[in-house]
Amino acid sequence: MTVHFIGAGPGAADLITVRGRDLIARCPVCLYAGSIVPKELLAYCPSGARIVDTAPLSLDEIEAEFVAAQARSLDVARLHSGDLAIYSALAEQLRRLERLDIPYTITPGVPAFSAAAAALGRELTVPELTQSVVLTRMPGRASAMPKGEKLAAFAETGATLVIHLAIQSLGAIVDELSPIYGADCPVAVVVRASWPDERILRGTLGSIGTQVAAEPVERTALVLVGRALAADDFRESALYDPDYRRRFRGERS
Repeated sequence: MTVHFIGAGPGAADLITVRGRDLIARCPVCLYAGSIVPKELLAYCPSGARIVDTAPLSLDEIEAEFVAAQARSLDVARLHSGDLAIYSALAEQLRRLERLDIPYTITPGVPAFSAAAAALGRELTVPELTQSVVLTRMPGRASAMPKGEKLAAFAETGATLVIHLAIQSLGAIVDELSPIYGADCPVAVVVRASWPDERILRGTLGSIGTQVAAEPVERTALVLVGRALAADDFRESALYDPDYRRRFRGERS
């Protein structure tokens, strides 16, 4: 028996890996985060599978589902939204499985920030403008931010910022970043990236507060900040320059 943790992607049901889809199809138990995982993915579950929405469950209750499946030697597909590498509450579940000596696997998924960048039609890194992307969040009820992880400190690098769980703190984001990036710095708010009701608000640090007030956003939104979001006057990458010598391109005659 194995618990298979699967990144279910950002929202669109077809943004799941082939491996993830096939694992769902062969697991007789499926635990999924019903508040943010599309129910269309449950169509891949085998007939008669036990399907449990974990949204209302505590960690103890989720653990109990793992233990019950182990007692019956039933593999479990555990679906999380986006990718499992960040903000997935994966670590605490793995710790419990290791204590129980229950084996597990991890299958990555399409992260929300990638879906947001695709929706915007933008690369988040641009040559000689920014080559770093910072994935961070704002403090909330679930947990505080570590002392050294300040938004302003990340902004000092000039990186593209992708801020999760942040829409309720948009005013604080604007106040903290405007002195560093400038009021004209591009901002995008991507609501429910890749879902059928996806919505995009584009503006600047100076205007985005007014725009969101006019079109309220409640949750499930990413805030992206950085010059790469509107860059058009930049040097092209040397990667495809005809004079650039690299391993897979020899000298031209």
